[in-house]
Amino acid sequence: MEVYTGTIFIVDDADTNLTKAKQALENKYRVLTMPSAAKMFNLLEKIKPDLILLDIEMPEINGFVALEKLMRNKQTARIPVIFLTAQTDAAIEARGFEMGAVDFITKPFSEPVLQNRIASHLHIADLITERTKRIERLQNSIISVLADMVENRDEVTGGHIERTTSYVRILLTETMARGLYLDEMRSWDLEVVISSSRLHDVGKITVSDLILNKPGALNPEEFEIVKTHAKEGERIIDKIIKQTEEDVFLSHAKMFAGYHHEHWNGLGYPYGLKGEDIPLQGRIMAVADVYDALTSERPYKKAFSHEDSMKIIMENAGKQFDPKIADVFYDIRDKFKTVSSSG
Repeated sequence: MEVYTGTIFIVDDADTNLTKAKQALENKYRVLTMPSAAKMFNLLEKIKPDLILLDIEMPEINGFVALEKLMRNKQTARIPVIFLTAQTDAAIEARGFEMGAVDFITKPFSEPVLQNRIASHLHIADLITERTKRIERLQNSIISVLADMVENRDEVTGGHIERTTSYVRILLTETMARGLYLDEMRSWDLEVVISSSRLHDVGKITVSDLILNKPGALNPEEFEIVKTHAKEGERIIDKIIKQTEEDVFLSHAKMFAGYHHEHWNGLGYPYGLKGEDIPLQGRIMAVADVYDALTSERPYKKAFSHEDSMKIIMENAGKQFDPKIADVFYDIRDKFKTVSSSG
């Protein structure tokens, strides 16, 4: 049984080039050949290659147009693309590199050159992938530490972050599956968004322990102090964003932190935003956060049942909550009940 070290797409409208390249590579790689960029994009819906060899001069969709489309799609933007070309124009090479190509191989090519170039770029791609994974692990560790710091200070809301993260995952997955707000969510990496929701209460770091852990209902003055955690959370995350180059997950975290207490009817805080002016992250978290607050016991109240909590949320659809998100919640309410019961 042959063991391949990667999958290579070869895209060229000349059969001789496809055959020669495949013969040079098929002993080490899984090689798939296609005569047009259109065929490549169709196959990309099913298979993600480790590298693409792409001819520039092709009818209908040329290499530059194909590369531009690859780079616009988050699912394909990181696939290394090597241009195959009979041209040696420096301007063409400059354009290709500027657009995101990793290399050029001149046709007619020799097999050793092709093999060595591909091996080199796949090695680089592996290093980049490993570095990306390390960054993601570091990112998730930082998020977990910050979230745990908040939860450890707030003795009243034990397990809140884990449960709301689960609720956010359920809501986001189902909302996207239904095609709701798809234009906004299309570019989202769901795992990054879900992970960033753990920081929605990070602003509570600035609230006094005496208020956070008060064994009873808050008075109006204390409640106003607690309400500042939304703006403070946004400010803290924004400060981190300004000191780092990687701000995608932090940008989502900022939306969760700053806007999860806004109301659909404009009567929430801190900004009094209304309807779809409220970032989607805030509208999603609003349902997750309130459901968890309702179904959790506090020193000043008993936990509401799942059924009563569901009823309260649906009664406030179009008032406190985005009615579309509330409808999604209602349809998958049993999944929320499962998480609540296990927590």
